[in-house]
Amino acid sequence: MIFLAFRYLLERRKQTIFTLLGVFLGTMTYVGVSGFFLGFQNYMVQQLIDNSAQIHIQARQDVLTEHGLDEAFYKHAYVQWVSPPSGLLGYLEVQDPQAWYQRLRADQRVRAFSPLISAPVLFTLAKNSVSAVLTGCDPLQQAQVTSIAKSMVDGKFSDIAGGGNRVIMGDELMKRIGAAKDQVVLVSIGGRDSTPMKVVGRFISGNRGSDLQAYAALNDVQRMNGTPNRVTEIAVRLKDYSQAGSIAQDWSRISPEKVESWDQQNVNILSVIKMQTTLRFTMIFAILLVAGFGIYNVLNMTVTQKRQDIAILRSMGYDTFDIVTLFFTQGVMVGAVGGVCGLLSGYLLCRYLQTISFFPPNSSHAGETLHISLDWAIYLQASMLALVAASIASILPARAAGKLTPIEIIRAGA
Repeated sequence: MIFLAFRYLLERRKQTIFTLLGVFLGTMTYVGVSGFFLGFQNYMVQQLIDNSAQIHIQARQDVLTEHGLDEAFYKHAYVQWVSPPSGLLGYLEVQDPQAWYQRLRADQRVRAFSPLISAPVLFTLAKNSVSAVLTGCDPLQQAQVTSIAKSMVDGKFSDIAGGGNRVIMGDELMKRIGAAKDQVVLVSIGGRDSTPMKVVGRFISGNRGSDLQAYAALNDVQRMNGTPNRVTEIAVRLKDYSQAGSIAQDWSRISPEKVESWDQQNVNILSVIKMQTTLRFTMIFAILLVAGFGIYNVLNMTVTQKRQDIAILRSMGYDTFDIVTLFFTQGVMVGAVGGVCGLLSGYLLCRYLQTISFFPPNSSHAGETLHISLDWAIYLQASMLALVAASIASILPARAAGKLTPIEIIRAGA
């Protein structure tokens, strides 16, 4: 049966080649496009979980609504405000950071955590003044929570350990203020006196917003802000980042703090990734649909042209199942050969795409190439889609061939 199916395919070589090309291009496109999209998505997710904490424990500050204070002032009464209250309702700092430290040290799911205090400041150098955010942290702990230490291009992140009014600035912030390493800048918080701080390092995160920030020792920022022992956030890194959502939900029930996971804070970016996935499957479905129509047309024409052969086979004792198997095998063979060729070509295409640079090298960064996923699941899905498309496209012509009887073929003038 396989020999007959192979022979029928060779008799119509042009149609067979074009059909193989359809399956081949569909499979190769699926592998290439899926590798590109999944590689990009994995890269984005990795950047999100590396450049920031996976769970943020922050001082809760909710926006005050029009009737947010009704219960506090007038219990069980409806209040119509002439001038509705506005502003923020909550706390300026984490209420009991020591309790959080104990809880996080005891939790086996936590890899590391870092207490932080952030404050809007004004950096001044000569006549240049730039407003930015100064974050106080323990550099050794912060380096375990985020990848900030790996982003250093001048100096070490640990240089701010121990205090001493030393600061590490982002590359964009240093450009705007015109500062260089080992220079002294003035830092003022609110209406307080300016504090001279020595620039001991520079980092480039690749995000312009992040590169407008600065880091200093936790004690230095607390002293400059006049808030000793106060922290506004505790950044947490987990052993398994996929559990961040459920862990954050559990922690939010046991404290007044606002606890958010990395995916909750980046819901817009993750929604774009979902849209990309939907677009990828829609495009691949359209390509395989075209390939399926090609297989259907070739087999349908083969059934029409081989009516006399079908009659001979039926008269020789081949039953309906054998005839269906004959033409169904042709479609599966086309799908299998086209799929294997498409998988190999798609793999080579992905390897080539990995060599294309999208971030040119400069004095502080080595050039980066496209991030292409070579996940085995992509190739399994591509092979299954090729076989399923070929099988579905072969069913109708195969069934039509199996229903033909010698008497019907003779009466039709075959």
